[in-house]
Amino acid sequence: MTTDLINLFDCDETRLRAMLSEALSGADDGELFIEHAQAEALTFDNGRLKGGSFNTDQGFGLRAVAGEAVGYAHAGELSASALTRAADAVKAVTRGYAGTYSAAPQRTNKKLYGDENPIGSPTFEEKVKLLTEIDAYLRNKDPKVRQVTASVAASWQVVNILRADGHLVTDVRPMTRVNISVVVGEGDRQESGSSGKGGRIGLTDFLLNGNWQQGADEALRQALTNLEAIDAPAGTMDVVLSSGWPGVMLHEAVGHGLEGDFNRKKTSAFAGLLGQMVAAPGVTVVDDGTIDNRRGSITVDDEGTPSAYNVLIEKGKLVGYMQDRQNARLMGMNPTGNGRRQGYAYQPMPRMTNTYMLGGDKTPEEIIASVKKGIYAVSFGGGQVDITSGKFVFDCTEAYLIENGKVGPAIKGAMLIGNGPDAMQRVSMVGNDTKLDTGIGNCGKAGQWVPVGVGQPHLRMDQVTVGGTKA
Repeated sequence: MTTDLINLFDCDETRLRAMLSEALSGADDGELFIEHAQAEALTFDNGRLKGGSFNTDQGFGLRAVAGEAVGYAHAGELSASALTRAADAVKAVTRGYAGTYSAAPQRTNKKLYGDENPIGSPTFEEKVKLLTEIDAYLRNKDPKVRQVTASVAASWQVVNILRADGHLVTDVRPMTRVNISVVVGEGDRQESGSSGKGGRIGLTDFLLNGNWQQGADEALRQALTNLEAIDAPAGTMDVVLSSGWPGVMLHEAVGHGLEGDFNRKKTSAFAGLLGQMVAAPGVTVVDDGTIDNRRGSITVDDEGTPSAYNVLIEKGKLVGYMQDRQNARLMGMNPTGNGRRQGYAYQPMPRMTNTYMLGGDKTPEEIIASVKKGIYAVSFGGGQVDITSGKFVFDCTEAYLIENGKVGPAIKGAMLIGNGPDAMQRVSMVGNDTKLDTGIGNCGKAGQWVPVGVGQPHLRMDQVTVGGTKA
C-alpha cells in the first residue's frame, strides 16, 4: 500500500492543488485530509475464539475555516468529482468572507514511530495460538479462575494532509493493544481484574517473546485481591493515588478543561484563569505528544502541525491551553500540535496526547506513611466529569485502606468525588516516581475517539470525598 495517497486520486497533483486552492479561497484556514486505515481485532473468551474482525477504510475530508465558522465535507471516494462536490459544500462559509490564510506549520523531520504495518505480523494463526496460551496459562494458574477474556488489536493509518499554501505532510501511524481480563470466584462471590498493554509498536516483541505473562499475572493478582476486599468506607478522608494509570483522573477532571475550544467558549472551569494559581504549588502538568512509540504520541497532528511538549500548569499556575489552529487563532495564541480527529469523516478539534503530572520530591513510602487514616487508590475504572463545573466521580477498581501510615486491607466499591480545580488545590505531596500508563487509553469527545496516554507520580490529596459501600 502506497503512503502517497494524493496519487490515488483520478487527477494529477497539479490539478488537485488548484482545486484545493480555489475551494479555500477567502478562508482563514483549511486543508485536505486524506486517509487510508486498516484495523484488525481478535477476542478469545472462555476457551474459544469468539470474535474476529478486519476492516479497511479510505477517504478524504475537506475543511474551510472562516472565523468561527467551519465548512466540512467528506467522502469515501478519492476522485476529482467527489472533491468538486465537497468544495461546493465547504465554500458556503467563505462566500463574502475575506480571510487571511494562516501560515503553514513548521516542518519537522522527527519521526516518533516506525512505518511497519503491525496487522500482518504475527500471522493470524500465531495470534490465535497466543490467545489460547493466555487462556490456558491463567486457568492452570489458580483454580479460582472462572472466566478469561483476552484480545489483541492492531491498526495502521496513513494520512496525507495537503494545505492550500502547498504544505504537504505524510504520517504513517501503527498501533497495537493487548487486553486481558479475569473473573475469579469463591462460592457465590465473583470479582474481576484486568491489564493491558499497547503503543505505536509491533506486536511481536511483547506477544511472541513471553512478555504477555506479566500482564496475565497482573490481571489475576488484581482479581484475587478484589476477591478478598471488604466494603469501602464513605466520608471525607485523605487519599493517596498511585502512579501511572490513576492519571486518568487528571486527564478527565483537569485535562479536558484545558483544551482550547472549551476555554474560548468559556465553558471550562479554567476559562479566564491564565496566569492564576489553579493547583497546589507542587503541581506541574504537561501534554507531551513527542514521546517515542507511545499510544498518545503523534509525529504531526491532523492539521499538519508537529506535536510538542506543552506545559499547561507550572508549579500550580495555569500557563497554557492545548490548541488546534482555529481556536489558537481566535484566542490570539499559537497552535500546540493538538488538532486531532478520529478519521477523515470528522473535523479536527483540540485533543490531548500524553497528559501527565511531573514528579516531586517525596517517595511513595513517605506519602503513604504520612496518612493516619485514608484510602490508597491504585487503579480506576469508569468516571464521569462535567467540563463546565469540573465535578467528577471515579470508581476505584483496586484500592486499600491506609491505617496509621500502613497499607491495610483491600476495599471494594470506593468512589472518589470532587471538583477538578478544587482537587488540584488539595494535592499536598507529590511523589518522585512519575510513570505513564501501559498504553491502553482512549479518549472520547464530541462523538470522536482518539488514543491517548495518561500518567502521574504518587500523590497525596487531603480531605477528599469518598463514596463507599460500607453500611
